[in-house]
Order: sequence, then C-alpha cells, then structure tokens
Amino acid sequence: MVQDRRRRVIESVRRAVWSDPATAAPTELLAVVDDAMAVRIIDLAMRIAEVMLSVGASAKEVVLAALRITRAYGLKSVHVDVTYNSVTVSDHRGGDDRPITLMQVVRSAVPDHAKLQRLQALVTEIEEGLELSDARARFRAIRRTPFLYQPSVVVFVQAMLAVGVGLMFGASWTILAVTFVAALGVAGAQLGLARLRVPMFFSQIVGAFVLTAITVATALLGRIGVQAFADVRPTIVVSSGIVLMLAGLAVVGAAQDAIDGFALTAGGRILELTLQTLGVVLGIVVGLQLSTALGVGMDLPSEALPFGTLAGQISGAVIVAVTVAVMNGAGLRIVLVSAGLGFIAWIGYAVPAQAGVDAASASFVGAFAASLVGGLIAQPLRVPSVAVTTAAIVPLVPGSALFRGLLGMVEAGGDTGELIIATQGLVSAAMIGVALAAGATLGLFVGSPLRTTLGGVRMRVRTTARPRAAAGTGVLVPVPPRGDDGSGH
Repeated sequence: MVQDRRRRVIESVRRAVWSDPATAAPTELLAVVDDAMAVRIIDLAMRIAEVMLSVGASAKEVVLAALRITRAYGLKSVHVDVTYNSVTVSDHRGGDDRPITLMQVVRSAVPDHAKLQRLQALVTEIEEGLELSDARARFRAIRRTPFLYQPSVVVFVQAMLAVGVGLMFGASWTILAVTFVAALGVAGAQLGLARLRVPMFFSQIVGAFVLTAITVATALLGRIGVQAFADVRPTIVVSSGIVLMLAGLAVVGAAQDAIDGFALTAGGRILELTLQTLGVVLGIVVGLQLSTALGVGMDLPSEALPFGTLAGQISGAVIVAVTVAVMNGAGLRIVLVSAGLGFIAWIGYAVPAQAGVDAASASFVGAFAASLVGGLIAQPLRVPSVAVTTAAIVPLVPGSALFRGLLGMVEAGGDTGELIIATQGLVSAAMIGVALAAGATLGLFVGSPLRTTLGGVRMRVRTTARPRAAAGTGVLVPVPPRGDDGSGH
C-alpha cells in the first residue's frame, strides 16, 4: 500500500514536470475537408477576391476577405498573394498531400462600389454559416450584376461634377454653363474611346485636348465681342475638367497598398496613376501650344483662383462627392454617406486654410477628417470605406494649381524665371496630391482600430451587470442585459 501510494506520488510529479509523448495527440490528423471540397472553397475565395480587386478594393481588404472565406469553411493553412493584376490562393496540405493552388488574372479594373458592397455582405454571410453551394450561387449572381447606372447617366453626372467644381470657385451661371458643355464633351469623347477599347492613357490625352479646345474657343468668342462669353474665366473651366479627369484615379488605394506592404500592387497602381495624370498633362499642353500657334492664347492668371462664398464651396464639394460616388456605381446609401463626408472634408480643409495654413497641410487635415469618420462608420453602415473616402476627397484635388503650372510652362517659352515659377506651381499641386493620399490613408489606418476599441468599450458597457431590486426583498441582484446572456435572444 505504501509503495503504491509512493508510486502514484512519483507518477504525479513526473506528469507535472515532463510530458509523455505517448499521450500527445498526433500532429497529422485526417483532413476534415477533402481535396474536391477544398478546390471548390479555394475557387470561390479566389474569384471573390479577384472581383473585389477589380472593382476598387485595396489589396489588404482582398486578402482578408479570401482568408475569412476559407477559414469559415474549414481551411486553416491558406496563403493569399495579390499583385496588381492577379490573385493566387494556395492551401498547404499536411503530410504528403500536395498543396492546392489556384490563380486568377484580374483582366480589368473598373470601380463598381455597389458590387463591392454586395461582395462584402456575402463574405459576412459566409462567416455566419452560409452553405458553400448557396455562396457560389450568390457570387455568380453578384458577378453578373451590371453596372448600376446607364452610360448616359454617368456622362451627365460627370458634367455635373465639373459644375460642382465651378460652383466652389463662385462661378457665374454663364461660366457654369460653359463648364457643363466642356465636361460633356470630355465625358462623351472618353466614353466613345472606351467603347473602342482605346487605352486610358490616350483617352486622357484626348479628353484633355477636347477640354482645352472648347475652353479656347469660348475665350475666343469672348474676345471677338460675343457678350455672353465676355466674363468667362477659362481657368475655372479647365480646372473643373482636370478634376473630372482625375476623379477616377485610385489615389487612396495606391497609397493604402503601399503602406500595407503590398509593393507590387501599389507600384502598379501608382504607375497607372502617373500615366493617366501625364495623359491629362500632355493633352492640355498640346491644346495650349496649338492655340498659341494659332494666335488664340489664354492669359496666365497671376495668382491662385479665389474660392467663392463658404456656402458655395460646401455646396460644390457635396455635389462633387455625390457625383463621384455615382460615377463609381454607388447605391443610395454610399451616395448619402459620401455627401456627408464631402461636407466634413471641405470643412476640415476650409478651417485651417482660413487660419493661414498652407494648401497641402489643409488638404491633409480635410482628407484625414473625412477618412477617419468614414472608417468609423463604414462597417456599422455596411459600406466600403474606400468608396466613401475616395468620393469625399475629390473636391480637394488641385485642378487649378495643376492648370496654372502647365499654362505657365507653355507661356514661359525660354524665360528661366517664368519656368521656375511654373515648376513651383506643379510641385505645389503634387504636394497637395501626396497630402490627400497620406491624409486619407492615415484616417483609414487610425479609424479601423479606433472603431474596434470603441466597439469593445460599448460591449463592456452593455454587458456590465445592472443591479435591480429582487421581488419581495431589499437585496440587489445583477441581471444580465437582453441579448448578452448567450441565449441569442
């Protein structure tokens, strides 16, 4: 008896100090998901990720969505690789099983934020228990969903975007009408070239040239005595058109991918952004030089365009934000949120600017404020954060500064001093663009963990026991709140 007790004590001490290999679970278990099922799961995750990337999601959002799908269906060792034009999903099988790897090429990138919103909702439903067959059917239906608006509506909205920019500068009704017509010409030309599958770089050149040509023709009519066009300020018309042509560029997505560490995707988007901006520059420069050669030049403004009244600025900013959201295929919810964030972005810009802060810093503050609020409310409202943030910062795009710099370079000729001044204007425009990308990205970066923290605080407040008097006694007993007792009610 004493020896048995001693043996049990020694055995207990040994088990407390050392691990018995015989009792350890095997590291190679039978796969819960067979190969055929794994292929179907990976294929669904890959295709959803590909469509999300093509309609405007950032690389990080795409990777997280693919991992959420595969984990929901039982695949725990999945790796996702996203580049600018491809998505690769691989499941590293255990033991001697070969890994399953699928790749999908992203053939085109056209923003469609309504489709992105549906895909994000589908991913959430998958995590909540949606069957794989139902998820695949839902995805096929979402993928076949056409763009929300007809091309004619998009062209009209693009023209209204330019009108919104003109309204911010306090333009008269005549200037707004000319701006609307010029923007219609740009949007119509680019739509026709898109149907002919002309690369976007050349489409930007043609659009900028059409814009400059219409503006120069309007200025010529004013000079020859047509009274209706005598007070037209060409700088407002061209600046509005520049904002129109730069509105669809993925500035926020490129900066966000670079900060998140997706170098290839960020590099591809930045290169595309640079090429399309250069297309606008080339089209305007060619148009200005041709007009100068024909003796119909435009006067170089001596200083930056002044904004109109604060009410006009805010109205124009909201119009621009709404039109950008519609251009990107957003539904009513995203449009309304974009309008609110456009208001916040412009207030965030106007207040520091009125205090004497330089344009780049004020633009950073406006973009940061809008993206921070957008990051906080995007998930509760079930809208893509990149969609509302992109629409909100477009009113801050430095179209006027870019045009003044380009016009200064054309008018400078061989004058070194004028070239330096024009180059400074272009550098200022570039700094504002960088400030917008940095502010928008920082706002999203801060907004996501802040939203999680605030959500945790609200949850702790809700789950804290609230005392109440028990019936027939004077004793306080804790009663859990409804919905937090694990019952699901």
